[in-house]
Amino acid sequence: MRLAVLDAGSNSVHLLISEVVGGVPLPAHSLKDPVHLAEHVARDGTVPPKAAQRLAAAVAQAREQADRWRCDRLFAYATAVVRDAANRDEVLETVRAASGMRLAVLPGEVEAELTFRAARRWIGLQAGPMALLDIGGGSLEVAFGRGALPDFAFSLPLGAGRLTREFLPGKGRPGREALRELRRYVRATLKDVAARVRWEEPHTVVATSRMFQQLARLCGAAPGRDGPFVTRRLARTDLKEAVRRLSALTAAERAQLPGISAARCRQAPAGAVVAHQAMKSMGIDEVTICPWALREGVLLRHLEQGGQDWWPNPVARYGDIEAGGAPGNGAAPRVPRRLPLAPESVR
Repeated sequence: MRLAVLDAGSNSVHLLISEVVGGVPLPAHSLKDPVHLAEHVARDGTVPPKAAQRLAAAVAQAREQADRWRCDRLFAYATAVVRDAANRDEVLETVRAASGMRLAVLPGEVEAELTFRAARRWIGLQAGPMALLDIGGGSLEVAFGRGALPDFAFSLPLGAGRLTREFLPGKGRPGREALRELRRYVRATLKDVAARVRWEEPHTVVATSRMFQQLARLCGAAPGRDGPFVTRRLARTDLKEAVRRLSALTAAERAQLPGISAARCRQAPAGAVVAHQAMKSMGIDEVTICPWALREGVLLRHLEQGGQDWWPNPVARYGDIEAGGAPGNGAAPRVPRRLPLAPESVR
């Protein structure tokens, strides 16, 4: 079986195609288009027409790839930037008209539950009671559970892109007062959820998302080229120093640091502040970096429990994709049934 997930996020549109072997989704092909949607959101919360059209073009390209690979199922969704947009319906219709794809809009708590599912599967039950942190462009997902599924899951408006727009705009060095205001806001927003996590006293804390991966690399974790099975951890003490280091540089200077990509160099200070404040407020000294997150969680939910009644929109099948009249509905080339995907490197 070949399954695909199309993730329309705040920074990029990411298509992940997986071969299912023994009930496990193994990566076969990946396509990423950096649309930087979060950077174009207006002050009133709307996504401008040109940005929506850029998103639609990227979704159309991703759908074409899923067509070419003859995927049995394609799960397509948009995350917080589209979910919270003041003109969400117009953005979704722009995407549908250009690509033929109806993007699902998942509630933040569902994103947190699916991400926890993936992280737990990767880490294993031997990790004991587990907390999850995931920093996206528009939101921070937090979950805790003792088993395969979380006992509770929350989504907070603490995404790195959102906070950069609101507190640290521009490409220069953030001002001290702006950083203080950002810390105060993050602490206040985290207060109740952090107290709940502290009370649960998790044995293991797992962090997912590109932001955490890049912060871990900045703080000395192994690069992505070493593969997904290398243990990577991020200590709160190192993260505190990373906040200071990132805040002392311009965006262009941050992009030269180990792990910090050009696509996320503007968001890195805000992301580091959220990560550090979350760990501090929750009494967490160290997190383990997990390569599986929301995309893998969607696939695992489908594989483990079957059915599609839980998914907000109809799930595209290969025949639907091929005959849907959208880009990529021509004759698909022969593609090998299994193609290993090299790990995406983090410098």
